Amino acid sequence: MIEGLKLRARHLKAEIYALYLAYRDPRVPWYARVFVACVVGYALSPIDLIPDFVPVLGYLDDLIVLPLGLSIALRLIPAEVM
Repeated sequence: MIEGLKLRARHLKAEIYALYLAYRDPRVPWYARVFVACVVGYALSPIDLIPDFVPVLGYLDDLIVLPLGLSIALRLIPAEVM
């Protein structure tokens, strides 16, 4: 189970970096750039919507917001860029 979580964390890190690279491509529309900048900023920022010391909810926002933001951002970016 721990190995599966580590693998998912590595994939998540790679997806964030791929979004950053796609953000810099001129073929990406402006609205996708704004959304990608927000997702990457949230992923790299030490500031959370709900602080992590709040039981359950602190980590739940990271488990929901980040993957949801990634999936929406990947849909906004043209396939040939990704």
